Amino acid sequence: MHKELGIRTIMALGIAIIFWASAFSGIRAALEDFSPGPMALFRFGVASLVLLAIVLLRGMPLLAKKDVPFFLVLGFLGISVYHVALNYGEITVTAGSASLLIGSAPIFTVILAKIFLKEKLSLRGWVGIIVSFGGIALISLGEGEGYAIDAGALLILLAAICVSIFFVFQKFLHNRYSPFQITTYSIWAGTMFLLIFLPGLIDEMANASSANILTVVYLGVFPAALAYMVWNYALSKVPASILASVLNITPVLAIFIGWVWLDEVPTMLAIVGGVAAITGVVIVNRYGMRRAKESLNSDIATLE
Repeated sequence: MHKELGIRTIMALGIAIIFWASAFSGIRAALEDFSPGPMALFRFGVASLVLLAIVLLRGMPLLAKKDVPFFLVLGFLGISVYHVALNYGEITVTAGSASLLIGSAPIFTVILAKIFLKEKLSLRGWVGIIVSFGGIALISLGEGEGYAIDAGALLILLAAICVSIFFVFQKFLHNRYSPFQITTYSIWAGTMFLLIFLPGLIDEMANASSANILTVVYLGVFPAALAYMVWNYALSKVPASILASVLNITPVLAIFIGWVWLDEVPTMLAIVGGVAAITGVVIVNRYGMRRAKESLNSDIATLE
């Protein structure tokens, strides 16, 4: 264990992972009263207000004008498209299987990093990608009828691809902005695009149960805002590569929370596929490519 991985860092990691794991069940529960688009707006509207309060308390440098388009694209893909697609996908996909599919995002990040960041991928890295994609196929089949691939699983894969693009291209901003700034400006930009769902959100709020309203508030305050901040704290204390392995715990916790909260468990085929998908991620993470490992590990934190 890294010598700087103290009790505060361990607590920060535990808090972040539990919140991210719980988000999958929270989304499934809130879909009873909210449709995917309005729920995403509600959730990230809450997260934006939380981050605004923090900025007002501690301050934050303004964006350079030249970076505004960059953040708009990142917010659109990494927040707006990602979370709307994830919400739509979870209409039919269980919370546990959704977490397993999202857990495959580092594979897409590695592929994009190879293309755009000129990273080198070893033979064992390619083996890991093949294993992971095989697992993804099994999860998708496990959520479908018979041997059909579930459409919701494909939407969640779209979400994983979008967030991978988000992670790869935000690397170009790390030399000018802190993780908190990148997170805050990206969430604000993504929330702005989600405002198209405001009329629907107003209608749905009027008929939603107080329990599901509180669930979405929880999703905004904790998995979408607080978890990002405590992860950034942990990331400031130890290298990202040291922290990466603990993220593989998220799907396990998500399946357990889904069982307790929603009384649902992924099919055996989906679980086997999940093991394969995460195994592929581990192979790529450990043996694939050195510099890309830092890219996928440091940023995979904001999957939820």
